[in-house]
Amino acid sequence: MKHTRRLIEIMAQLRDPETGCPWDQKQNFASLVPYTLEEAYEVADAVEREDFIDLREELGDLLLQVAFHARLAEERSLFDFEAVAAAICDKLVRRHPHVFAGLDFDSDLERLHFWENSKIEEKKEKTGQEPEGALSGIPTSLPALMQAQKLQKRASRFGFDWDEIKPVFAKVEEELAELCAAQNNGDIEPIAEEVGDLLFAVVNLSRHLGVDAESALRASNRKFTQRFGYAEQRLKQQKRPMTEATAEELDALWEEAKRLLQKEKL
Repeated sequence: MKHTRRLIEIMAQLRDPETGCPWDQKQNFASLVPYTLEEAYEVADAVEREDFIDLREELGDLLLQVAFHARLAEERSLFDFEAVAAAICDKLVRRHPHVFAGLDFDSDLERLHFWENSKIEEKKEKTGQEPEGALSGIPTSLPALMQAQKLQKRASRFGFDWDEIKPVFAKVEEELAELCAAQNNGDIEPIAEEVGDLLFAVVNLSRHLGVDAESALRASNRKFTQRFGYAEQRLKQQKRPMTEATAEELDALWEEAKRLLQKEKL
């Protein structure tokens, strides 16, 4: 734990109003949010690339954000790093009675219900009020795909869901047909709305298939980047800009990239 204490001490030194770093001195909770989100995504990227040396570094960067926020809170006598650690320890023990208190659950569903009820009770204790609604508490700042999946998952626990996957496929087809109709009419506002509905339906399909929509799209983004980069490099070798290549040439390079990258996976 000596390095954890050292991190807290370094953070205090960086924030020192007389001898600290000018940039660190200027920061506040709100200004740190973009950096905290960025570090979380860099952790996810390292995991997806299975670069565990990089993962160790990115986890350290994310831990720095926790230490930074805790330092800001300590300066205002709100809480400190130790209180943050204590809170998550208490929460983990409270939400896992099957591990720490000898409670038995008959199924994963029963365990999941206990988890959700625990979250509701914790919210009531903090606010002194009943939750505003079944979907309350899901952060609006989440990436849209992740937020959609959480909304659907929460609604499902209250019976608002299909019991089988066939109607979920049908819903995607329905939304696609409505988008086509809106596009034929040419009004941009209905088109944007129908694109949103289609994306929401695809996220729901992903959930029913047991696929995390955010991770799946990130993987497709990475695949697109790799294939595009391959085509770009091949044309550079020919001393030709991509803008001069024909659609047929680009398509052939794309298929070549698919074959080569697929072989690398094997």
